[in-house]
Amino acid sequence: MGDITNQNLSEYKGFLSQVTDQIRRVRTRAVQAVNKEAVNLYGWLGEHIVLNQNQYGWGKSLVERLSKDLKAAFPDAKFGFSPQNLWYMRQFYLEYKDKPNLQRLVGEIPWGQNLLIMSKVKDEAERLYYLSATKESAWTRDTLREQINSKAYERHRLANKNHNFEATLPKQLAEQADQSMKDIYMFDMLGIAEPIIETEIERRMVAKIKDVLLELGYGFSFIGNQYRIATPDSEYFIDLLFYHRKLQALVAIELKRTKFKPEHAGKMNFYLNLLDEFVKEPHENPSIGIILCGDHSRFDVEYALRGINKPVGVAGYQLTREIPEKLKDFLPDANQLEEKIQIELGLDLSTEKE
Repeated sequence: MGDITNQNLSEYKGFLSQVTDQIRRVRTRAVQAVNKEAVNLYGWLGEHIVLNQNQYGWGKSLVERLSKDLKAAFPDAKFGFSPQNLWYMRQFYLEYKDKPNLQRLVGEIPWGQNLLIMSKVKDEAERLYYLSATKESAWTRDTLREQINSKAYERHRLANKNHNFEATLPKQLAEQADQSMKDIYMFDMLGIAEPIIETEIERRMVAKIKDVLLELGYGFSFIGNQYRIATPDSEYFIDLLFYHRKLQALVAIELKRTKFKPEHAGKMNFYLNLLDEFVKEPHENPSIGIILCGDHSRFDVEYALRGINKPVGVAGYQLTREIPEKLKDFLPDANQLEEKIQIELGLDLSTEKE
């Protein structure tokens, strides 16, 4: 048996990489299995608390005594048997016992995320959305709370979105593309509280790309910003380019600080032609474009997209959440802010980026 030498070091590194990847996969599966068993246990406990209360007429005292006895029996247990947690288990069972479509998901996410959804979300379809998204995107409790507070479900599933996907994509792909797009994107994580030029928005989005990907939704992978496409005669730059794993398609995003203009759709159509011709792999689906603009008229969007043969969507974005009504009178309007930026920073915001 020989030693590892410089000559076979690369083979050893490949072997080491294979081993570490396998260990990580097994650890992940082990954590998922433990989590699923824990959630199943909590559901069983909740069910049997209800059954015994109904059978023997036991009231609140059952939970208090059971909590005390379980803590004594399992003093080192990492999962909690506090009275509050036992009441959560009871509620958990009652909430999901008649909802098999939700039961299959609750065991796939951690208990803390389950409690957050159970306490903050009451609609069944909305719960299904957050349970699925938490599972697919591995949302932490903080991320899940942020998504719920920013009304991700309403923006993602209930919004009347503006695009031409039905006319430009096969039916199944059009439905998937529609589901991957929101009507309004919340980018308050960028720390921008006043109007700002598009290149600065783009820079901050790239700097916080992990948070941006969470807001865009499951399946987005970041490729690059100011993505260069060289043609025989010129070169062009796309603000942000992503790849969507489920759609198996490139997704180009263009940022427009101003209100949507019809020429924005034509420019995006041009970019998508370039992506399909010079960047897209043969096995991938047609590239998709999303124009993020400060505001848009549904009438303008509808007529601008007529005749466009590439799939294009138009969505708004908010850099900060809605300003409370009582504070609006104390803040300058958009024109005042823009004038202030021009004076303070020497920026010419009247000239829109081409």
